[in-house]
Amino acid sequence: MQNAVIKDIFDGFNDYLNKEQELREQIREVVREIDQAAKEATIALQVIHSSLTDVPAACQSARQQFEVCRKGYQRLAELIPEGQYYRYNDHWHFLTQRVVFLVALTVYLEKGFLVSRDTTAEVLGMKTKQSDGFHLDIEDYLMGVLQMASELSRYAINSVTLGDYERPLTISKFVADLNSGYRLLNLKNDGLRKRFDALKYDVKKIEEIVYDISIRGLRADAGAGQAPAAAAASEQ
Repeated sequence: MQNAVIKDIFDGFNDYLNKEQELREQIREVVREIDQAAKEATIALQVIHSSLTDVPAACQSARQQFEVCRKGYQRLAELIPEGQYYRYNDHWHFLTQRVVFLVALTVYLEKGFLVSRDTTAEVLGMKTKQSDGFHLDIEDYLMGVLQMASELSRYAINSVTLGDYERPLTISKFVADLNSGYRLLNLKNDGLRKRFDALKYDVKKIEEIVYDISIRGLRADAGAGQAPAAAAASEQ
């Protein structure tokens, strides 16, 4: 009799564990699809480091992959039981940060400004409020934006190599503004805090590029300022 009771108890556990394993496998399958789309978008956007003219086409290609990501996140929203987002979000946590980085980079390349969390969530078919269910976590958004800053520092260097001496100046102002914005936050999350600490090195790296451009007289406004000075010297 006692054995039958114990068997009933553990049979119930077994059913629960089997359903849990099945759900997690479904989640992993969808996450793999999103990950593949993110990789395709990353490959497309790498062209910014080797060509100035192919950037618009790269952004368009990346947006096509964002649509794949959007469909994937919508499927995840259907799979995740209500109120259990954080129970399963370890499956897509870091991936979402990378996707946010790609969306933020694409919008910056297209428009020159920082995409908002609301717009990012809309692009990816996600909510912004936890109470609404499957949402874009604030920390995932902030981490993604910090990843973009690192990519922009590399972009600034390669822009100079490609002969675009004005772009690093624009990037420098943008990343400096980002740095100021993050300094307003009371960051207690260890991972986010460490990633933010790396931002100051990105700012410094870009500032060094701008300084080098300036002292070499490669800035458009610097050239304009040197012309009157040269003319005045020749008159004396």
